[in-house]
Parts: sequence; structure tokens; C-alpha cells
Amino acid sequence: MSRAEPPFDDLYREVILDHYRRPRNAGALDVPTHRAEGLNPLCGDEVALELVVEGDTIRATAFRGRGCSISQSSASMMTERIRGATVAETRRLMELFEAQLTEDAEPDPALGDLEALHGVAQFPVRVKCALLCWKVLREALTPIETVDDR
Repeated sequence: MSRAEPPFDDLYREVILDHYRRPRNAGALDVPTHRAEGLNPLCGDEVALELVVEGDTIRATAFRGRGCSISQSSASMMTERIRGATVAETRRLMELFEAQLTEDAEPDPALGDLEALHGVAQFPVRVKCALLCWKVLREALTPIETVDDR
């Protein structure tokens, strides 16, 4: 007997599909200050993220990618949510988002539309799809250490 997958709430399903069909911030930035790319080799999802960070604030966001509706809508919602946020606020959102998917934490209101992806936690094989863009974001915000050649 096969186990049926639990249903997503219809409202949440519509938010996810809307972001998949009409992704926000899709494309490239003219002069990004931060950039990173990621791939999930098991399913083929890809995300390239570009940011403009001025001081401690994310002023602009853009992403390019291809993959399932979960990975691409997650990237769309994420770029919407972090634009205008400080880097510290963004790091906190990373923690909250990951906790709702991996620790079954209740969605925090600070996540906004990203709460719609809480149901993905019921599908363990899809969690990596939703987290891909967040891993790329973490990489983009990680300072590159250089060796002093003096």
C-alpha cells in the first residue's frame, strides 16, 4: 500500500503557483555587489542569485534559475522578502525559514508569503528544493577571505 502525500492548503498552493508562474525579481542586475549560484544535482534545480548590498541593507535582488515550482517560487518569494532588509534581518529570516522546513517550527509572521512553503516540510524529498535559494543566499552573503600577499 502506498502512502498518499498530504495535501497543501489551497491558499498556500495558489501563492506558490503564482510565484512560479510570475516570478518576482527574475533576471539579472546591472552591477551586483554579491553573487552566488547553486545546483541540486539530484533533481536539476538551479538558482543564480545577485544582490546589491549598500552598507548593511539589501537594496536590490535578482535571480535566474530553472527547476520545479517549489525551488523557483521559493527564490521568487525570498528575493521579494529580503529586498530592503538588513543583512542581519536576512540572516534571521534564513534561520526562521530553515526551521519551518527542517525542525517543524511554526512559521514566523516575519516570513510573510514564505510561510506558504511550510507545507513542504511534509515532503522530505522537496525540502532541498525549497532551501536551495537560501543556501545560495548564504553563500552570496559570506565574505570571501583573501590572503594578504605582503
